[in-house]
Amino acid sequence: MANTENGRRSVDTRSIRTLSSSHIDDESSLGSDSEINGFTSDKQTDKYGFIGGAQQYSEESAQDVPTAVLRQREVKWLDMLNHWDKWMIKRFNKVRLRSQKGIPPSLRGRAWLYLSGGKGKKEQNQGKFQELDSQPGDPKWSDVIQKDLHRQFPFHEMFVSRGGHGQKDLFRVLKAYTLYRPEEGYCQAQAPIAAVLLMHMPAEDAFWGLVQICEKYLPGYYSPGLEAIQLDGEILFALLRRVSPLAFRHLEKHKIDPILYMTEWFMCAFSRTLPWASVLRVWDMFLCDGVKIIFRVGLVLLKCMLGSREKLKACQGQYETMELLRAVEPRYMQEGFLVREILEVPITARDVEREHHTQLKRWRKSHGELNFKSPPRMHGARLIMLADPPRRQDLQQHPTILLEEAELSPLLKKGKEHKSRKKTLKKSQFPEVIPNPYPLPNATPPPPSYPPAPPPLLNKAPETVPQTQADPIHQDHAPSADLPPAKETPLQQSTHSLSSTDQDTYL
Repeated sequence: MANTENGRRSVDTRSIRTLSSSHIDDESSLGSDSEINGFTSDKQTDKYGFIGGAQQYSEESAQDVPTAVLRQREVKWLDMLNHWDKWMIKRFNKVRLRSQKGIPPSLRGRAWLYLSGGKGKKEQNQGKFQELDSQPGDPKWSDVIQKDLHRQFPFHEMFVSRGGHGQKDLFRVLKAYTLYRPEEGYCQAQAPIAAVLLMHMPAEDAFWGLVQICEKYLPGYYSPGLEAIQLDGEILFALLRRVSPLAFRHLEKHKIDPILYMTEWFMCAFSRTLPWASVLRVWDMFLCDGVKIIFRVGLVLLKCMLGSREKLKACQGQYETMELLRAVEPRYMQEGFLVREILEVPITARDVEREHHTQLKRWRKSHGELNFKSPPRMHGARLIMLADPPRRQDLQQHPTILLEEAELSPLLKKGKEHKSRKKTLKKSQFPEVIPNPYPLPNATPPPPSYPPAPPPLLNKAPETVPQTQADPIHQDHAPSADLPPAKETPLQQSTHSLSSTDQDTYL
């Protein structure tokens, strides 16, 4: 059954088995989860932790990265994380390219925290999460959060148990945010965002990641009235005219408001729409490049589902169109296809911001001023970092597993040694004086000096040799007068100090 639903049967999957109470305590999230929810031993988890293929995942929807390539990417990401501020300032295009290729699963949690700016935010607010976590919270929001906990990825092994460890951490993160931003409170769409973060990092890190997403990436999305999401719906609709005029005219003809189909897409950052492999790749790019990635994903789906006349024949009205958008074809959400299409959409952050100002003017004419003043949106990790640069100690690592740098990246170490050797050569002011290996008999070599001492005088005055033509190695001694200097070669110059030409065999 698991093989049929999941599309593949992975070798390294784990089963959630029903264990007896004698082997496991009541607080364990393994035994109690299966007993409470009725899962038996034939239910298996995929490599993302979803039980029995509950999340949309199949062999065709994900790309398998070779192990050797994955290890190379891990080494590169470890180097970037250890020198994060330099990479973000000087080589951000490389960070973007590596995010587009996909962050290694073993480092995805740390990379997301760094990209979002949550690492610096956490270190600058030491103890803040513990302070918020210890408070009881507003009962109004706490009751609503408790009712939503079991709805967030109920078939994931982390959240499958009512009252399990995953749901407890999810409640802690969401409750802490209502205390951190009481003017916003809690919005249901925040729960899946926090749940995705909790799958990759501890509760405190997930809290600061949620803060950054709500304040920097999607400001105003979760405020009362949802004005920001309505405004972005109009922006998406305007950008669709450029990307797919056919889909734009169809939606305009049937008066289908963007808020009807894009609310869950944008507010949940596609975490409840796409297959999980595609969700992770979209989040890698989203946390690196900002909200323009969310716009691009929405434009790709609209173009694929409504961008041809054959597609439009099947949806002649508003109801048929909405049903088509609620059930996007799996081939358009496949990881490789979707990422490739996202990168080809000609929509930049400047296009989004320009359209934002246009739609904001129209909103003010029709609805007046916005009721909730949200902070300005940051388009990408680099702008977030430049707006609030972290201190060096904010980015310090405290790893639990220590590895030698040479084992991780021998090529990087070799490059550093080469650079240090170059620096030492640049620091040397004068060239090294090399003594003549074949001195004249009865000639005492002068002490090394700079500039070199003039050549000693012999019985017969030699002809003057221009200094530019003389060999710098033999400038300390005068050439023989038997041969004219113009016809001298370096080989002959080196043999003048020998007693006989028969000894040329030494050279």
